[in-house]
Amino acid sequence: MKGGFNLSRWALEHIPLIRYLMVVLLLGGVLSYSRLGQDEDPPFTFRAMVVRAYWPGATSLQMADQVTDKLEKKLQETPFIDRISSYSKPGETLIILNLRESTPPREVQNAWYQVRKKIGDIRGTLPGGVSGPFFNDEFGDTFGSIFALSGDGFTYAEVKDYADFVRQQLLKVPSVSKVEQYGVQDEKIYIEFSHKRFSQLGVPFETVVAQINAQNAVESTGVLVTPSDNLQVRVSGALHSVADLENLQLRANGSNFRLGDFATVGAASAIRRRTRCASTATK
Repeated sequence: MKGGFNLSRWALEHIPLIRYLMVVLLLGGVLSYSRLGQDEDPPFTFRAMVVRAYWPGATSLQMADQVTDKLEKKLQETPFIDRISSYSKPGETLIILNLRESTPPREVQNAWYQVRKKIGDIRGTLPGGVSGPFFNDEFGDTFGSIFALSGDGFTYAEVKDYADFVRQQLLKVPSVSKVEQYGVQDEKIYIEFSHKRFSQLGVPFETVVAQINAQNAVESTGVLVTPSDNLQVRVSGALHSVADLENLQLRANGSNFRLGDFATVGAASAIRRRTRCASTATK
């Protein structure tokens, strides 16, 4: 009595065919392995976003009632949303959004777009003085290389300019998707006033600050219409250097005086001569 199909018996009865299939599978495996894609950092999708908002001077209760609650109610309308976690503390609120694990990767960016759009719709209803909200959904960036720049004998501004040049060159390298700079400090000019001179001149401090702000203010000054063209009218006298600020003519108590007569003006770049910046992010 013959039983069912016996694979071992069939293989023994067709040895040439089995040898042929083994050779074909072996060659196919070798060729497939040689063409196998390799990623040091395989792509994966983060389904989380962090939303922050700041309101200096507000208590935790004020942040929760007037900022966090409004944002949460609007964010609940986001498609594919799974969980919303919020944390409120004096002057700051933090909201973490998590999408469902079943969310298709191609729909994640659209979900974050909806978050930004919906928050933008209610931004005008938030209390005055609130900064933000600010969004962070770039958790998938992988840093491949970090470069440090230093420049003995060069000013901070010169090193920063070179770091900007390096950044532009790195962005042209294939497979480099982002280049970020760390340790970059805002350019500032420090004005140290002499209290003794202030007392002698009898100049109110608020008056000096107001005149400095007004000197560099950018405002529309009108357009001169001619038969052939329209000419933009601009006011000169903007401050372009530390020397311009030192020579700024101020007026108080019926007399004119230079800012440099009772204040020391210095740029931050003259103090900081070393910096470390420029890091590349690759995918």
